[in-house]
Amino acid sequence: MPTTNFPDGVTNAALNSALTDLIQEDPTKCHTYMNDFDQFIAADWVVTETQAGATQGLTAGDGGLLALVNSAADDDLNSIQKTPAAFAFNAAKRAWFSTRFKVSDATQSDVQVGIVIVDTTPLDATDGIYFQKDDGSTNLDLYVRKNATTGSNKKSAIATMANDTFITAQWYYDGNGRVWYGVNGVLVGSMDASSTYLPDATNLTVSISVQNGDGNARTLTVDYVFAAFER
Repeated sequence: MPTTNFPDGVTNAALNSALTDLIQEDPTKCHTYMNDFDQFIAADWVVTETQAGATQGLTAGDGGLLALVNSAADDDLNSIQKTPAAFAFNAAKRAWFSTRFKVSDATQSDVQVGIVIVDTTPLDATDGIYFQKDDGSTNLDLYVRKNATTGSNKKSAIATMANDTFITAQWYYDGNGRVWYGVNGVLVGSMDASSTYLPDATNLTVSISVQNGDGNARTLTVDYVFAAFER
């Protein structure tokens, strides 16, 4: 297959700047976090678990995988949040988020992955943009939330989850009051993320959570999380 080569490089650096002749893309344009879970450093995360038997660690599988495993107790929460909170929305700046994950039981579990306020009860987080699946349902929902009571916008059932089956979920804030979302590489739709809903008044972090829906252990497996916020 033929390729196009640029021996002198390709850059998006600003003209007439010290980086004008940079031979790669300007890495300072976004604050970027990518974790493919080839390693897991426990000290980088704050753990909230309601049962001492819950575990967080790498598991075997292609691509690097993180497993959150609950104890066999109803409503057992196993949650990790990246520390410190290193993201904040700006209404005029763009942001991107992508993740790939699966859960052992797509009905009897709660799952949340996204950018969320630091919280020991993240499943009812007051601020963030995140994907969530509730106990008793296989529907994956998307929340844009500035305040749980007055500033919460929800797009229900953007996808349907199945037991032990990976799904890729993505969102994009366009810097102009809307969040666009996609599933398994396909753009699905958009929703209102205007000043009423955009969580732009607090620091947020990467958050990953699973909670049992009955008295059986559940496993949430995450392939990767990616976040990029325009500076």
